[in-house]
Amino acid sequence: MKTSSHLSNPIPTADLIIEYNRGIVLIKRKNPPEGWALPGGFVEYGESLETAAVREAKEETGLDVELLRQFHTYSDPKRDPRHHTITTVFIAKAKGKAIAGDDAKEIGVFSKDILPDQIAFDHRDIINDYFSGRY
Repeated sequence: MKTSSHLSNPIPTADLIIEYNRGIVLIKRKNPPEGWALPGGFVEYGESLETAAVREAKEETGLDVELLRQFHTYSDPKRDPRHHTITTVFIAKAKGKAIAGDDAKEIGVFSKDILPDQIAFDHRDIINDYFSGRY
């Protein structure tokens, strides 16, 4: 077994499938990797996954969300080209008006049959799992 004086651990993130107006909310990213994505982001030190999910939803979409349940965790080391991240995905419902904020340049509501072509990270897999009822 290799040992190291420097540990390099995966970075925790929280993403959301926000059920809204008979679809799900996606944001178009301002920063690389480009494309549409589920709202979400990095968990801050001292923050729970649930708190991070609610905060990221508000920052990126302007929506107040209620977390309904934890959906699934995705941990493929290649899921994010920037870092090795592990994300926990929550299903949520929302109140308010959806407005692109923080690192989102656009916001949209999409159905199972109408999804954007360019979806960042492994979010197409997550969305497909959700719509197929896989978890």
